[in-house]
Formats: sequence, C-alpha cells, structure tokens
Amino acid sequence: MFKVTPNPPDTDSPDTDPASPYESLDSKKLNEAAERALDFYLNPAAIMNNTPRKPSTLYMVAPDVDQEALLVQTCENLASASVMASDIAAMVEGPHRNTLLALQQVIMLGELAVNRMLDNFVPPK
Repeated sequence: MFKVTPNPPDTDSPDTDPASPYESLDSKKLNEAAERALDFYLNPAAIMNNTPRKPSTLYMVAPDVDQEALLVQTCENLASASVMASDIAAMVEGPHRNTLLALQQVIMLGELAVNRMLDNFVPPK
C-alpha cells in the first residue's frame, strides 16, 4: 500500500522556519505588540529610555507673555477655584464637606503665595 507523505516545508524562507514561533506575519505583529505591552507594564524604564518625551502643544502658554501677566492670571485662577470649592462645600455634608474645605484652604494658600510674589515682583528694565 502506498502512503502519501507531504513535502517538507521550505526552510530557506524565514516565514516558514519550523523553529519559529510565528506562523504568519500577523503573529509576528501580535508578538511585538505583546512585548511592548509587557514592557509598558513590567519594565516602564525600557519604554522611557527609548522614547523621548515630547510635550503636548494643545494647551500652551505663549512664550512672549511676561511673568507679571502669568502671575496675575494664576492668582485669578486660584481665586476662582477657591470660590468654586467653597460653594460646592456649602452644598455637601459630612466628611466630604471637610475634604472640600481642606481643598479650598490649600487653593487659598497657593493664592496667597502668588499674591506675595506679585507684591514683590519687580518688572525687568
């Protein structure tokens, strides 16, 4: 009786290497993606060293704005945040109220520091 045997695979091509864990090009991409994911969660230093940080330009302070204007804007923003936190704390009871009041106090302390900086600010000549 004659038994049909399949031809052995062509080992000259890297895609058909019998020792390769990749069955196709797609499985290579999947394996690379899995390696990146594992590095991201288990070895974040490898990711950080390989990719330089590029800051986002979506929200950017114009480089020609002077320091006094930035301090004034920061002071106004902190004052608004303080009022908002105080208003929300007035609507809440219990430990959440205490947390909001503590947050409002931290914002107010930041506002005081920025006000002191504005008081001592000497514009460049």
